[in-house]
Amino acid sequence: MRLSRVLTVALISLVAGILLSFPNLLHAAAITDYRPVSIPCRDARGALQLAIRSCLCDGIPHYLLVNPATLATTLEPVTATGPAPADAAQKLAASLLAALLQRTAAPPVSLQNHGITHATRPGAGKILTVDLCPSRRPMETGMFRALTDLARASGKPTPVAIAITGAWLASHPEELGWLKEQERRGLLAITWVNHSLTHRYDPAVPLAQNFLLMPGTDQQQEVLANEVKMLEQGLVPSPFFRFPGLVGDEKLVALLRRLSLIPLGADAWLAKGEIPYPGSIILVHGNGNEPPGISRLMPLITGTHPVSLIPLAEALTGPHQRPVELPAKPASLPAEPTPAPPLVQKNP
Repeated sequence: MRLSRVLTVALISLVAGILLSFPNLLHAAAITDYRPVSIPCRDARGALQLAIRSCLCDGIPHYLLVNPATLATTLEPVTATGPAPADAAQKLAASLLAALLQRTAAPPVSLQNHGITHATRPGAGKILTVDLCPSRRPMETGMFRALTDLARASGKPTPVAIAITGAWLASHPEELGWLKEQERRGLLAITWVNHSLTHRYDPAVPLAQNFLLMPGTDQQQEVLANEVKMLEQGLVPSPFFRFPGLVGDEKLVALLRRLSLIPLGADAWLAKGEIPYPGSIILVHGNGNEPPGISRLMPLITGTHPVSLIPLAEALTGPHQRPVELPAKPASLPAEPTPAPPLVQKNP
C-alpha cells in the first residue's frame, strides 16, 4: 500500500512537471463560432478598444480586442467590456491603427514585400522578426537562446516578432512550449504575427500564382483559421499579418483591410544579403530552413555590442504611443527582388 502511494505521488509529480515544462498544454482552449467584427468598446480600465473578432472560448463569449493607440491585443470576455464613448468614431479615425490600415491598403500594391517594411518612429532601433514556416527541421534554438542571453544581460525582455504558421504550430508543440516559457519568464517579449494556416508553396510556380495566390486558396480561411489555432494554444494574435513569401496582391490586401490587419514586410531579409540599418525590420527564418540568415544574425545579437532591438508596435509610434505621420511611398517602387526559393518555405 505504501509503495502504491509513493508511485502515485511520483506519477502526479511527473505529470505536473510535464505540464509546467510545456505551458501550451495548460492553456489549450476550445475556440468556436469565430467571426470577424468591428465593434468599438471600452475595456475594464475604460480604455478605448476595437473588437475585431468575436468567438466562444470554452463556450463563453469573448472578443479579440486591439488597442487602436498602442496596437496591443487581448482576448477578453464580452462581459468585461463596456459601451464605447461618444467620441469613439473620431478617436478611432485619428488612431495609429487607422493610419496604418489606411496606409498599407492604399495603392499601388506590390507583388512582393507590400506593407510595413521600416520603422516610422524617428531614431528607432531595429526590429527583429522571425518566421516559423512549415518545416520538419528543429527550431533555431541557438538563436533564441542568444536572445534570452540578451535579456539576462539587459535586465529586460528581448523583443521579437514571431510570424507563425498553423502547420509549424501543430508539428512543433515542444518547441512552442519552450518559446512560451521564455515569454512567461520575462526573457522574451513576443509579438505573435499571423503567417497563414498552411503556407502553401510550389517552387515551380510563378509568384503571381504562388503562396496565398495559388488558385483555389481560401484566403480568409488561411487567415482566420490560423488565428483560431493560435488562440487555442494561448497565443494572442497581434494586428499584423505577414504574407507567406512576402507575396500578395490587391485582393489579398483588401481582405486584410476588412479584417483590420496590417501587412508586415521587411527591408532586411538577411539571407538575401540585405543590410539592416536603424529602423530596419529584420527577417530571418527560425524554422531551420534558412541557415545563412541565422549565420548573419548571430554576430548582431551576440558579443559586447549587440544591436538595439525594439518591439514592433513601439517602432511605429512615439514614446508616448502617439501616432506619427507615416512617410509617403515613393512615386515608383524599386525593382522587386528576385525570390530565393532554396531558402524559404519548402519542406525538406
